[in-house]
Amino acid sequence: MNQSDQSPLPDLDNMARSAIQPPEGMHSMSPSVIRESDLDPVLDVPITLTAILGRTRLAIADVLRLNEGSIVELDKTIGEPIDIFINNRMIARGAVTLVDESLAITLSEIIETPT
Repeated sequence: MNQSDQSPLPDLDNMARSAIQPPEGMHSMSPSVIRESDLDPVLDVPITLTAILGRTRLAIADVLRLNEGSIVELDKTIGEPIDIFINNRMIARGAVTLVDESLAITLSEIIETPT
């Protein structure tokens, strides 16, 4: 299947939640009732996880001067929480840690999404 054969997915973020009604005779499930097995159909769906260590603004000329070993100063300080995104939506804050000589993230706060 090529790119032109695929239909765009609906924008669920902008759909009115009140318009989604369970079939007659069924009650909607609250998140506390969802079982792990209910998630089986989506467990293999790829997502993009991004951890933002910090940001900066550079002129193109400064970017062109960067090379191996260059230092780029970011707007966050050591110990400040980093923002964690899944598919461009912020889901958590955390801290960078070192695990067996690899960088890792320890989640310190899960961001509640508005309903």
